[in-house]
Amino acid sequence: MKKLIAYFKAQRDSALLGGALVLLILAMFHPTVPIKHNIYTYLLVADISQSMNAIDMTIDGKPASRIAHTQKLLHEVVSSLPCGTKVSVALFAGASVAALYNPIEVCTNFAAIQDTIDHLDWRTAWSGNSRIRESLFSITRIIRSFPEAAQVVFITDGEEAPRLHAFNTRDLTNFQGADGWLLVGVGSEKGASIPKLSEKNQLIGYWSNDSFALQPGIAQISEQNIGTRDDNVASGEQDRFISKHNAEYMKTIAKEVGSTYIYGDNVHTILDAMKKQKPARRDVAPFDLSWILASLAGLFLLAAYFSKHPIKQIGEALKLYRKNTVRKLQSKNETAIAHDNHF
Repeated sequence: MKKLIAYFKAQRDSALLGGALVLLILAMFHPTVPIKHNIYTYLLVADISQSMNAIDMTIDGKPASRIAHTQKLLHEVVSSLPCGTKVSVALFAGASVAALYNPIEVCTNFAAIQDTIDHLDWRTAWSGNSRIRESLFSITRIIRSFPEAAQVVFITDGEEAPRLHAFNTRDLTNFQGADGWLLVGVGSEKGASIPKLSEKNQLIGYWSNDSFALQPGIAQISEQNIGTRDDNVASGEQDRFISKHNAEYMKTIAKEVGSTYIYGDNVHTILDAMKKQKPARRDVAPFDLSWILASLAGLFLLAAYFSKHPIKQIGEALKLYRKNTVRKLQSKNETAIAHDNHF
């Protein structure tokens, strides 16, 4: 050991550079060690019904639709999640929710997840209705189909279309499985009219009040439709249906199923609420050591370029700086005196 220490002192710079090289080579192989820790997996559900096209939110101080605001929130949420977290993106429309893929790791698949969020669009919806209460049962079926448990973050304006009544209000009294879910509300309480768009996303009018009325007979309680909209367009501003975010209704749903409601005005509110969610599970998972090895290599490189006595060297440098400063001042004074004597 003494010989090794003596050799290191004699060949200090070479030993540090050699050690840094070895650490970098090891880091390239991404070594891991098994550690038991919390596993976080999320199902991010985005409402893509047409009411999400209502413009009553803001992005950077400019008016924005609810779906655009949702996309911004999801982008920021995914960007803030630590590596090792798994995410699945799902779409909500009608009475059901569809997951686009099983949960995938956020860092390895970051570009793919962000691209999915970029392409959220009302035109991919399979129904014109919006049944929040019914969708909760669809979410539980999706989670059961996943290879692992997942927590839910459901972003919606809470619009029930058509309106609820005694026959189409699903009872959630015995609903189970929503413990820890997060219901995120978007939209304003003042509300906004819902634009009716063409297949090319061009504005052709606004949804009328009659569009959200319940159809008579069996259509309003059928298993497939559970109420349908007609195709009317508002003829004037007074005929337009005003879509509002009903926070009290979403709080009621959250209370019925044992989940948590928050208003999604900014990403920090969502991230704070997600931190309070229970982990999907606790299991043994690989812990990446490459960043630790690379950091140590960086420290070795810095140490190789420092002297054996860095504090002493810094002190000498400061003394030299003071001497140079004093010399410059003396030189300036001598020049000034010579200039005065000349005159």
